[in-house]
Parts: sequence; structure tokens; C-alpha cells
Amino acid sequence: MTKTPPRELAQRLRDTRARLENDVDLWAATSSAQGDTHLIPLSFLWDGSALLVSTPRASITGRNLLADSRVRIGVGPTRDVVLIDGDAQPVEVAELGAQTADAFAAKTGFDPREETDAPYQYFRIVPRRIQAWRESNELAGRTLMRDGDWLG
Repeated sequence: MTKTPPRELAQRLRDTRARLENDVDLWAATSSAQGDTHLIPLSFLWDGSALLVSTPRASITGRNLLADSRVRIGVGPTRDVVLIDGDAQPVEVAELGAQTADAFAAKTGFDPREETDAPYQYFRIVPRRIQAWRESNELAGRTLMRDGDWLG
């Protein structure tokens, strides 16, 4: 099997930004104060500097993020993955603004403002570290963002 050569940093950055702009879903891993981990799929909106997600405030993920802002995100398939370590900041609908909430609903096909069964909480996830790779030959150089700053 012939492997595709590893992408250069500039190409990896372009591909990663395109994935964040165009993908709709991610996997979010959080943990409780007791160290119990939880993994859940969520839809998201990328604004160029942060991810916006929403989940019921009383859900395990909502409670975990309100207690401990650290979150690990996976976007994309196994052979073209983007991993993000970030900090989640709760955002109320009034702070979010109608334009952003409308953009979230348009992109994800889901409007948390319309949910009546349980109050939803928005979270703005600011990346601290972003890594991306397709195959093992891209493991070297997989870090694209460190301490909140894009490399290259």
C-alpha cells in the first residue's frame, strides 16, 4: 500500500481550518470532579477562534463543563482527525446575541432556544492546543496550535 506523503504545515493548517468551518459534529470529552469521564457527540459552530456548542445545563456534559472548563474535542474521522484541548466558557443566550444563535441553528439544524423540555446552555470553547493528522507519517508535526497560538 502506497502512503500519501505527509502534508506540510501550511496545508495541514488549511485543511484543519476547512474542517472546523465545514464539519457540523464533534466528540466532546469532559470529566467530573471525581474524575469520571464522559464522551458525547455535539453539533458546533466555529467562528474562526472558538467553537460554540450547546447541551442541556443539567446533563452530565453541562454539569462537567460548568464545574471544570477543560474539554477535549475530536473532529473528523479517525484517518483525518483534529484534536482540540480547550476551555469552555458558559454563554447565556442574551450574551450570545441573536445573530450568533441564528448562525448556530442554521449550521447545525438545531436551535437550543426552542427546546422546552430542559434549559440548554451554550459553551464557547477556546482552543489551547490543536493537533491534526491523517496517518502515522503525520504524527511528527501534528501540533498546529500551542498555548492558544497557531503555529506557522
